Amino acid sequence: MRAAITAMLTGLVLCASPLALPAHASPTGELAAAYNQNTDIAFRKGLQTRLAWSGDYQGPFDGEVGPQTLRAVRDFQARHAMVADGVMDERFLRALIEASDKTRDAVGFTFADDTTTGARIALPGTLVEPAGDTEIGRMWRSADSRIEIETVRFNDGHTLDRVFDVLSANGPDRRVATAERKGDGFTIRGIEEGRDFLIRFQGRGTDLRGFSVAWSDQDALVRPYAQVAAESFQPFAGEPAAELGPMAKLFESGRAAGVAFGEEAAAAPTTPDKGKGGTAGPGFDSSGTGFVVSSDGWLLTNAHVAKSCKTVLVGDLGAASKVVVDEDHDLALVKMDKPLGKPLAIVGGKPRLGEDVLALGFPLRSILADSLNVTRGNVSSLMGLMNDANYLQISAPVQPGNSGGPLVDLAGRVVGVVTAKLNAVAVADLTGDIPQSINFAIRPDAAARFLEAHDVRYQTADASATLESVPDATAKVQDSVYPILCLGSK
Repeated sequence: MRAAITAMLTGLVLCASPLALPAHASPTGELAAAYNQNTDIAFRKGLQTRLAWSGDYQGPFDGEVGPQTLRAVRDFQARHAMVADGVMDERFLRALIEASDKTRDAVGFTFADDTTTGARIALPGTLVEPAGDTEIGRMWRSADSRIEIETVRFNDGHTLDRVFDVLSANGPDRRVATAERKGDGFTIRGIEEGRDFLIRFQGRGTDLRGFSVAWSDQDALVRPYAQVAAESFQPFAGEPAAELGPMAKLFESGRAAGVAFGEEAAAAPTTPDKGKGGTAGPGFDSSGTGFVVSSDGWLLTNAHVAKSCKTVLVGDLGAASKVVVDEDHDLALVKMDKPLGKPLAIVGGKPRLGEDVLALGFPLRSILADSLNVTRGNVSSLMGLMNDANYLQISAPVQPGNSGGPLVDLAGRVVGVVTAKLNAVAVADLTGDIPQSINFAIRPDAAARFLEAHDVRYQTADASATLESVPDATAKVQDSVYPILCLGSK
């Protein structure tokens, strides 16, 4: 018997062979003790998993056979015309394997790594399809929308207790059946707007990750899947991919041309088929601006200025020896092995709303002068498009070629990296109104995080520095601002 069952279970979830227990071990306590003492934990966890797939078990997969597991065994036996005594023999095991495999295969059970939250989640691949990212995770949905699966991540100060209190509360169209808070996680089941739901969350400090499943009564296969998915959920299987803000997603998607100048901006008239990264001109394919951020030769600019160049030229100093690009955050580092101007100091945090700022750069080099251009404006908003917290909105006029240039206050401190402007023609076509002075810069805290991630020793600005006139502030920084020229597209 032992050898036969071992062979039968090879490669299956029930991966260890049980002992067929005598009928006299029928009292629940004795029977549970017999299984716990005479079978290994892998078999017991597999038993609970398969009983979940058969729809008979909704407890934890902890490998401890107790009253709940034995009740599930007896329920399965009763439904399959067996003696419901809790004794697991070969007939029971074969029937359980057949029933659980049938359900598991019917839903197309598979695992997926969600790079949005860093979690590993089980999915019913034959029932749902990816429905895209949400603001806090990712969604999967059936074609008729009766089944929805969602991953969630909170890392902005929420506590597990607070999230549990909110999600476990009843509402007008929501009834919570069970809400179990245990250790560093919780599980909630109930009905909302006519659909069953299951929510599972786990926390690690202020990093909270979870998933939810909602399904209609017509989707009977989802209930066992939901239980197995909850018990196999791995919230901290990996680290989330770098978070993209709305503006970064515009650049990534290729839709930036309709909103802002950037990697898809229109080129200058002299080279109508070029336009990767700013404005074009004689002798090079595109251009932008960069500024010195370290004493060992690093300049900061935009990724869309430098990413597609075979060679990056810094003014008349020659070619950069190294280029580091972060397209997700539209930032790039350019390394020069020649003497440069003094590194510009970057403010800690963010500037004040309404603060006077200067945008420095080399716009429209094929049309305007090759010398440094300075424009003045204000910080109009501490957020970018669609509340993107990586960007500032500014009123200082900028043009293609300003990309990557420093935005400084009247003390000469860097308060942003100029990156984009709203496309007035495109917006006018959509809204019937012509926007004015709506431009964007990457916030200094986002730039600082990028520099820190690449071990660039930048200077933090003196918060008590005195504000000066526009000419004086410009004079303090102008020798550290350089045109960035792109020679040859990759």
